[in-house]
Amino acid sequence: MNLNFGYIIIILIIVVCSVILHELAHGLVAYLLGDNTAKEAGRLTLNPIKHIDPYMSILVPVVLYILKAPVFGGAKPVPINPQNLKWKEWGMALVAIAGPFTNLLLAFIFFVIGHFTGWLYGTGGEVVAFIFTELVFVNLGFMIFNILPIPPLDGSRVLYAIAPDGFRLFLQNIERYGIIIVYMLILLFGEVFSNLMVNGMDSLLKAFYFIVGA
Repeated sequence: MNLNFGYIIIILIIVVCSVILHELAHGLVAYLLGDNTAKEAGRLTLNPIKHIDPYMSILVPVVLYILKAPVFGGAKPVPINPQNLKWKEWGMALVAIAGPFTNLLLAFIFFVIGHFTGWLYGTGGEVVAFIFTELVFVNLGFMIFNILPIPPLDGSRVLYAIAPDGFRLFLQNIERYGIIIVYMLILLFGEVFSNLMVNGMDSLLKAFYFIVGA
């Protein structure tokens, strides 16, 4: 498919909607577990201005799309106070898992709609097929990227819950540099990282097809 401005706009809309729902899920689960921080910060909203990070929500996904790499990104992290949560570390793990789970659920919902209508395969036209394909793949990309066990990504919060105190301290010490570490890993091991994303998406798609009996 030829690269054009229209497709980039579609990608941006999908990315923004996906990251908003991802962050909103974090905030809602935190609220249900007793933390009002996200609500007080005005983050329990669908207003994109409250969530969008110009770099992770716009620049990174567009560059990845242009480079024909798996698209992923992020938004401004929802503020959470773990001390207010029920079950402390396990509560924080549930808050963290809520984001990637939301993206996985969105990917599956759009896959099911696209599969049974045929829109995923082009019966609605090339643009509709592109939209549904990207709705599935962008959300799968967000899910896989965010479950990486590197602070401050969501997967690290599960490690906090199950790790011994010494390892928790190590995670806390590297968290301030965590996103830099992620960027460096992508820059230095881009092909490995891309293959990890592609293989993860392929495995999840196979699971989707199995679930729908295809």
